[in-house]
Amino acid sequence: MRFSANLGFLWTDLALPGAIRAAAAAGFDAVECHWPYDHATEAVAAALSETGLVMLGLNTLRGKPGENGLSSIPGREAEARAEIDRAIAYARAIGCGAVHVMAGVAEGTQAERTFLANLAYACDRAPDLTVLIEPLNRYDAPGYFLSTSDQALHLIEQAGSPNLKLMFDCYHLQIMEGNLTRRLGRLMPVIGHVQIASVPDRGAPDHGEVDYRHICAVLRDLGWSKPLGAEYKPIGPTGESLDWLSGLRAI
Repeated sequence: MRFSANLGFLWTDLALPGAIRAAAAAGFDAVECHWPYDHATEAVAAALSETGLVMLGLNTLRGKPGENGLSSIPGREAEARAEIDRAIAYARAIGCGAVHVMAGVAEGTQAERTFLANLAYACDRAPDLTVLIEPLNRYDAPGYFLSTSDQALHLIEQAGSPNLKLMFDCYHLQIMEGNLTRRLGRLMPVIGHVQIASVPDRGAPDHGEVDYRHICAVLRDLGWSKPLGAEYKPIGPTGESLDWLSGLRAI
């Protein structure tokens, strides 16, 4: 199994180019991030080229404090699409293959229509990229529009865009729904990326209520070959939290 370091949580003491180099030195196969926009694309692209790593994905900006995204909020379409455009341009500049369009805090049918319209905009603007949507659990992200895999599947089916995919975050979906083994099997055709962290503390994927040795074996048997995103919050220095890596890599 191969792994991607999520630099939104790992090596946060370093600027993004330095974190990319640290991930390469630690043996990761790829990297991903949340919001890289404070860093020049030239510096990030140079670090990726130097290390040979690929940036798998990045997020649209969240908007104002507490909003957690804009794309499902009626009346904010112009702002949401400006952030989609910014994310697409940044991704293309650094050779990143996916953009996670963050929904924001909203509810109801008008929010769904707004989100679908903005996702259609993103998919049409970036047919060369994967557009990702991610259910977030209601404890960490109260009020977030998208919170379950069934809701995400409904949106993907409604949108009908071949480049719209599900970000299957095992941490969020275990909290909201559980039954990860069967959900992975059922949703595999629409999954664009998988992320891992322990549950319930979102620490390294070597403890808690999810056995990632089992999850990795399930993914292997399902034919998954892309790196899994290590999106966890280390206790202490990131380099001291990586004992799990060699064991899961061997699966």
